[in-house]
Amino acid sequence: MTDKVISGMSMSLDGFITGPDDSRAHPLGIGGDRLHQWVRDMDDADAKVLAEMADGVGAVLMGRHSYDISEGEGGWGDGGPVGKVPCVVLTHRAPDPADVVAPDVFTFVTDGIESAVARAKAIADGRDIGVHGAAVAQQALNAGLLDEVHIMLVPVLLGAGKRLFDHLGGPIELRRLWSRESPDITHLRFEVLAKS
Repeated sequence: MTDKVISGMSMSLDGFITGPDDSRAHPLGIGGDRLHQWVRDMDDADAKVLAEMADGVGAVLMGRHSYDISEGEGGWGDGGPVGKVPCVVLTHRAPDPADVVAPDVFTFVTDGIESAVARAKAIADGRDIGVHGAAVAQQALNAGLLDEVHIMLVPVLLGAGKRLFDHLGGPIELRRLWSRESPDITHLRFEVLAKS
């Protein structure tokens, strides 16, 4: 049990975690599916890294955009991005409870990133909090609430989409914890030290 807030996402070499025009029809944007091709073709070592990440997660912290384009029919179904792991959705306005497909999975927090992280930690009960989506990761980084960044670096240049590291407001010091190469991706894991 580590109780860390960890962002773990596949990213293109030019810094995008989705292609352009991410929507309900294309949750990863146009061409963004390429960022997750490695999951379909992963070797045993990649599978072990992915399983270790998922096994340590007690809650997922995500933004409303990720929820809206992926939850429900055609999306994750009755669970979130890591199956039935509880999800805390940071939003300005919570949906009508009658419209939530899996109310036992999704909790909505409307009073900022600090409250959302605190709620996710309470739900995770000593396990890690997985951060899903660029906007929430950026807010957590800016607030000094993100402990680690795990990037699955995919050898592709998307040219457009959503960048993981936009809107940071200044340098943030990181320390590399480990790296691992496979034929399709490079895993990079960093500890977040402090804003400069």
